[in-house]
Amino acid sequence: MAIPSENDPSSPTNRREQTFPHLNEEMAARLVKYGVEEVVPSGTVLFRRGDRRIDYFFVIEGCIEVYDIGEDGHPNVFTVHGPNQFTGEVDLFSERQIMVNGRTGSDTRLVRVDPPSFRKLVSGEPDIGEIIMRAFILRRVGLIQSGQGGVTLAGSAHAADTVRLRSFLIRNGYPYRLLDTDIDEDARHLIDGFGLHPSECPVVIMPDRRVMRCPTTSELADELGITIVLDSDHVHDVAVIGAGPAGLAAAVYAASEGLDTLVLEALAPGGQAGTSSKIENYLGFPTGISGQALAGRAQVQAMKFGAHMAIARSVQGMDCSRHPYRLLLDDGTSVAARAVVVATGARYRKLDHVDYDRFEGQGIHYAATAMEATLCAGEDVVVVGGGNSAGQAAVFLARTVAHVHILVRGDGLAATMSDYLVQRIAQSPRITLHARCQIDHLDGDAYLREVGWKCTDGTQKRIKAGSLFVMIGAEPNTGWLEGCLDLDRKGFVVTGRDADGYATPSPFATTLRGVFAVGDVRSGSIKRVASSVGEGSVVVQAIHRFLNPSPV
Repeated sequence: MAIPSENDPSSPTNRREQTFPHLNEEMAARLVKYGVEEVVPSGTVLFRRGDRRIDYFFVIEGCIEVYDIGEDGHPNVFTVHGPNQFTGEVDLFSERQIMVNGRTGSDTRLVRVDPPSFRKLVSGEPDIGEIIMRAFILRRVGLIQSGQGGVTLAGSAHAADTVRLRSFLIRNGYPYRLLDTDIDEDARHLIDGFGLHPSECPVVIMPDRRVMRCPTTSELADELGITIVLDSDHVHDVAVIGAGPAGLAAAVYAASEGLDTLVLEALAPGGQAGTSSKIENYLGFPTGISGQALAGRAQVQAMKFGAHMAIARSVQGMDCSRHPYRLLLDDGTSVAARAVVVATGARYRKLDHVDYDRFEGQGIHYAATAMEATLCAGEDVVVVGGGNSAGQAAVFLARTVAHVHILVRGDGLAATMSDYLVQRIAQSPRITLHARCQIDHLDGDAYLREVGWKCTDGTQKRIKAGSLFVMIGAEPNTGWLEGCLDLDRKGFVVTGRDADGYATPSPFATTLRGVFAVGDVRSGSIKRVASSVGEGSVVVQAIHRFLNPSPV
């Protein structure tokens, strides 16, 4: 979810009436029919940080205070909902642990709406649902801006593990505060106060002052309650593997059409597209939209229709010897589904260089978001790649860095990049294209400090650069499918024909019945966000036909 600035009109600071709306009396009269009216004494705790699947509360008389716990251990009230206002933010649609506490600030008459009734309210009263959805999204942005309800991340901002944890928090829309131990004296004092050594950083400090020393991504996700509890005995109608544009589209359409839908995502919603700074050629967004913002909206939309989102849960394999299929997860558990949508996408390839692993995460990046732009502000950077993602990265970075050098092995960009990006790059005084060139030199200390390249005309160049953005080619994430269905010679999923070689009714059907592939992971697909979204939406029709075959 994008973080607007204070001067941005989308900021909750500038849209307070939409963030904390008052429903009119006619809307209130309709809403109360979905819940149970209660009179609650002052000081009653209605929900606590860490709870899952909490109720939605609408205030008739009195007030509800929303608070977190300050460093002194006392409640810090930051929002008060009065008459005709309501509680909640986007986690109310999910099964994640909530981040804040709520209590009545006085004797209060309210309406309690349980989760199933809340979903009926949102879908059954679309005008009220629109107000609720907008408010929930803006409230989450407000939490991110303020860090309320979040955690503290302390460590060197340039260290690989700090970048990894910070990226995970940002891409999952989780509030946090960064203390950079390289430059922040308070951060070093904090580390000393907890009796920690700098070598133990980065650390994540929880609101209750517990410390996690350099946790794995899955450990952090579990501790923060970002992951959801899965029932291995329950059989879902469809499991969508991957929450990129294709997977999210499949989830939205499947859930909206009544299918019991589970989404399994290893890192964060958005996939590779989620790291795009700005997508300008996606229909309906004439001024462009960041990949993270697009993914965030799609995620909330899918959850609104009832899709279950299991983030930080990687699929390691599939038992395809029986039906329903059983998906084997990285934590040793498994889930079952009658139909499976493979939307695991592809990852950027790595450069073949002796020092590559040494600097991966310590200056070598695969995404150009606001976080990376901050890390390399005022410096020269190098972008390797000639596709749209590389072009978007170069244009975005050029706003804050000293200069962007783009390296491609081919003769130019026209054959691989959209024309609007080619023209923008050509017109920018801060971007230089180096055609027919390849990286041949990386050097530095703990972090990358110098990058060099060699071109086919024999010229060589070395520059001081602490950031190298690698966006070349694509390798499909299909290792977990080995032995279950046909892959092409590059590892992409073959679709459109069955195991006997005959054409299938759906172009997205694989050689294993009931398993479909959409988006970048599919052999022969067009690697664009719009086409991935289209495939994810269209495949649901084929899933319906598989789950409910017409009688012969």
